[in-house]
Formats: sequence, structure tokens, C-alpha cells
Amino acid sequence: MQLPIDSFQACLAFGPVAVYLLAVGLVNFRRRPTVVSGALDVALLGLAIVGLIMIGPMEIFFPESAALYFLGPLVWLPLLALYGLGVALVLLSLRPRLVVYNVSMDALRRTLADVVGDLDPEARWAGDSLFLPRLGVQLHMDAFGLMRNVSLVANGSRQSPLGWLKLHRALAKAIRGSRTSRNVRGLVFALAGFVLIGLLICAVAQDPAATVQAMHEMFRV
Repeated sequence: MQLPIDSFQACLAFGPVAVYLLAVGLVNFRRRPTVVSGALDVALLGLAIVGLIMIGPMEIFFPESAALYFLGPLVWLPLLALYGLGVALVLLSLRPRLVVYNVSMDALRRTLADVVGDLDPEARWAGDSLFLPRLGVQLHMDAFGLMRNVSLVANGSRQSPLGWLKLHRALAKAIRGSRTSRNVRGLVFALAGFVLIGLLICAVAQDPAATVQAMHEMFRV
């Protein structure tokens, strides 16, 4: 059966996705929780799907005339820059958020209670919501039980970026020495990444010359 895309396009589209799945799986399988900013979390996802964007919308709306008469393969640079600006616009529109991988809701709440006690003595809890008036931070805890991840999501748009940065640093320091049980579900993501990488290697190994030719054709070199 003829695949709708060649081996080079498959590598370009699914290679970053495979690496992303592998990284997410390994992070969730660690014995130590990991905290990242919401902006970094979305940026990494945007990087993971850049290949899919290249063989999809970018290839469909590719400016052939510009590539033929002016820039040649360099026309990909402004296309990728435009995609990067789109991702940056999304990041700027997002509310502040922290994502903690491989931690339970109760464990993070206990750690967060210790952290905010030192950061802001006036901190107040209301259910799963937390208000830190001195830091200018209002948030609620949102759990993703399937992967045992918890997000700290801003409530409202009136937030202090500096306050969120202080909270991020303090929380990362607090959980640095903590330990938790391994999240077996992380192995599913890691295994999917390994399998996908293996399939891509096999696809290239079957006909390396065809892969190189497909790369030349796509990048117009």
C-alpha cells in the first residue's frame, strides 16, 4: 500500500512528535516531580508539531514563485518565522500557569501550603483556589488524574508576572528533594515514542536515496 507521504516527510512530521512523547513519558516516569511554566509546556508542544505544520499548511500554501525566482530554499525561513510568531502570540495570550508532572493533588497541596507560607503570610485558601495578595497571584489547582499531573492556573487576568516567577522558583526548590512513586502510564508515552522512532528509522533504511531525493524536492534544492 502506497503511503500518502514519503519517508522524509514522515520523519519531518513524526520525528519531533516521537521525541516529545519520549520526553513526556520519561519525565512522568521519574521518581521526582518536575515543575515547568505553562509557557514552556505550550512552546514544547508547538515545537513537537512543527513538522506536521510544515508538511501540511506550509506545503499546501507554499509560495512557489518566491522559491523559484527569489529566495529558493530560503523561503522556508520566513514561513518558519511566521509560525514562530504565531506560537509566540499564543504564549502571550495565555494566562500564567505552572505544570507539575508526576505528583498527586494532595501531595502538591501540602508542598504548596509550605511554600506560600514563606512567600506570603497573608495567603488564603478557598477550596482548590489560592490567593496570595502580596505576590499578586490568584490561582486554582487543576488535576489531570490520568497522568498524575497538576496545573496551577491563574484566576483572572490581573496577575503579577514577578509574583508567578517567585512562586515558580520557590515551588521548584521545594520539590527538588521530594520523591514519589513512578507513574507507570509514563511508560506508555515513552514506548510510543520509541516505537515511532523505530518505524521512522526502518522507513529511511529501506531506501535512503529516496529519502534524500524527497528532502531535495521539498526544500527545492
